[in-house]
Amino acid sequence: MRLLATSFLVTTLLVLLVGCENDPTPPKPDVNKLHGKTMGTTYSITYRDSLGQDFKPEVNSLLQAINQEVSTYIKDSKISVFNTSETLELEKTTEHFVRNFNRAKEIYQKSNGWFNPTVMPLVNYWGFGYTEKRAVEDVDSSIVDSLVQLVVFDSIQLSDAGEKWLVQKTNAAIQLDFSAIAKGDAVDAIGLLLEKKGIVSYVVEIGGEVRARGKTPKGYPWRAGINVPSEDAALNELQAAIELKQKSLATSGNYRNFHEVNGQKYAHTINPQTGYPEKNRLLSASVIAENCATADAFATAFMAMGLDKAWVLVNQLPEVEAYFIYSDENGAFQTKHSEGLNEALLD
Repeated sequence: MRLLATSFLVTTLLVLLVGCENDPTPPKPDVNKLHGKTMGTTYSITYRDSLGQDFKPEVNSLLQAINQEVSTYIKDSKISVFNTSETLELEKTTEHFVRNFNRAKEIYQKSNGWFNPTVMPLVNYWGFGYTEKRAVEDVDSSIVDSLVQLVVFDSIQLSDAGEKWLVQKTNAAIQLDFSAIAKGDAVDAIGLLLEKKGIVSYVVEIGGEVRARGKTPKGYPWRAGINVPSEDAALNELQAAIELKQKSLATSGNYRNFHEVNGQKYAHTINPQTGYPEKNRLLSASVIAENCATADAFATAFMAMGLDKAWVLVNQLPEVEAYFIYSDENGAFQTKHSEGLNEALLD
């Protein structure tokens, strides 16, 4: 299964190259920037608007509404209430939960179950969830095996009950975690908010997940960088740079979010089939798609399934492209990417 990015605590894996031409010239008057905190990380928004409109209050309000529906760190959020119930009735206005659920179901099916939001109990067990953050000193295989039985996304049904949505599950112990898709979804939501305001050129980033539309003041596509996948690498140390032409980019990796026990590291990517932290030679997976939620979810799925399976799957999916960084038999970094990225990758 895929790794459920430990709730909303995700290391920024991407560095936006907003200046993109390495030109020290001050930005033109129509370039506006917003910064803030959300989902256990930060957000950064750059948009072109000659009127200089400040959308920060509306952005913060939107992010607050999204968190109130899908954050497992908020005890009375919609997802938290569902995780402690057998059924949940939702007002038709709870669009963020429903949108995340439906997109998660889509990626779950397309990834053959490697992206699985019901991995939440395992994420908590291994110390990466909303419960106590701690390393597991003594692994109880019987507990892991029992928790794997709860990783059954198909057992949750979302149905239209007239004036409300009805969410039901077959076992009250089953829990949802949208943390590996919610940041990407929030990026998309902010982008759509800007578009409704008439903004056509912008780049939105939350914790390294990016959505770009339009062009920079100099007429170039926005660019984003993919970090070197090493815990010792600086956040501005890049492995590659990509032009985002009306696209979104999300990266998942195991090299910053991990626990260490007796000198052995285990990361937050949980294999939904075995219940254990996944160990494979894939160091990071960067996914490019039209919307950021899709890129976010597939990046997690690819990390969980490993390089070989991910390579086969990405070449079967016309809606996504991927850039993989992996270690060879000698421990050296190697890369490979899908053919559709040939024009987007920068030298």
